[in-house]
Amino acid sequence: MYKTFVKIRSRLLVCLTHNLALPLLKLVRKPEVFPYNRNQLLALPEGSLGRSLILMLEENDFQLLTHYAKHDMKHILLGYPTTDKGEVCLQAFMLGNGHMSFPVLSTLAFGIVTMPEYWVSFYHAFRRGRKACPIDNWKWNAIVPEQTSALRQLIFKIN
Repeated sequence: MYKTFVKIRSRLLVCLTHNLALPLLKLVRKPEVFPYNRNQLLALPEGSLGRSLILMLEENDFQLLTHYAKHDMKHILLGYPTTDKGEVCLQAFMLGNGHMSFPVLSTLAFGIVTMPEYWVSFYHAFRRGRKACPIDNWKWNAIVPEQTSALRQLIFKIN
């Protein structure tokens, strides 16, 4: 029964984020155009955020969605996998980092209600976001060629 619940929960999270929230957000705000295609990202240097992005997408059999690239780059930089738990942890991090939006609050609320087994992880992600350098106003398209490791050092203040 638990396995069935987890499958339903996962499908519902994907439906809420990809089929409901994403189309609504595209109507409400105009996302910045992502200026790279697959081949351009693959041509970037090894270890760059852009190359890491396309490799992560291909490893997970995901498509490059130009209006979703910023979100996917956050998964890479913050180290949260593209699982249900990872998605909610990413949003908990963002809330802790000072970003309050409908997707952040709704995804986190969904996780709190339906994923009690991960509450500690969500709390740790929130605390991690509070301690990290604010990333909400980063120029995401401009940092695509940068080295992922250097960007992580900036976020987490690693010397």
